[in-house]
Amino acid sequence: MQKDPTSRSGKLARFAYFAVLISFILPIAFLVFRIIAWDEETAQTLSRTRADYVLMLVQCLLGVIVIHLPTIFSRRFQFELPASLYLMYIIFLYCAIFLGEVGSFYYRVRHWDVYLHAFSSLMSGIFGFMVVALLNRSEQFSVQLSPFFVALFAFCFAMTIGAVWEIYEYTFDGILGLNMQKFITAEGEVLVGHAALRDTMKDIIVDAVGALVASIAGYLSLKNRRGWASEIIAHYSQKHHKN
Repeated sequence: MQKDPTSRSGKLARFAYFAVLISFILPIAFLVFRIIAWDEETAQTLSRTRADYVLMLVQCLLGVIVIHLPTIFSRRFQFELPASLYLMYIIFLYCAIFLGEVGSFYYRVRHWDVYLHAFSSLMSGIFGFMVVALLNRSEQFSVQLSPFFVALFAFCFAMTIGAVWEIYEYTFDGILGLNMQKFITAEGEVLVGHAALRDTMKDIIVDAVGALVASIAGYLSLKNRRGWASEIIAHYSQKHHKN
């Protein structure tokens, strides 16, 4: 799952994993109860709607699943995910799901979703460089890309992840009547026209900026043959030669 799990960062990542996983599991029973027992009298005493509780339940269940994706992929494709990158992933999930939806930080903290999209696009861009390194390690791929094309791939990879997430939000907003794309304000106003697209387009623009920053930093690292991106490529290249 992680590179050197006995290191300080590895131990911290394991602790964060269990803590965040518990934070996703504990609210589930309460949310199911709220949804099942919902009635008009209950609605008048609460500041949240039934759709809000459904959204929190969906996000908590999703969190329980996606928190295990790095472990699943690392075992499937036989690669080591650096503990620091895994810790960033765990922190992102906690901020996006528990704080964002359960804690209503999307409404309470100004530009909370902007911070999360910038953070996630940086992570995706970094992971894009790992994907290239893994492909270069495979015997099925013999093409060695230039630093520019590696950076371009990382940028496109991060943008693809962001686009898939927006598709997920749009799809489940329509199926379950949720408000992940925030086309309904905290006061209950349904936005229309250009205003309804503002949140989605802002997310895509922030994703592009974050991915561009990660790609430029990675390009400079590969070009100068030093720094984190160069170390990632060198690490997996050495493993390939050893095997």
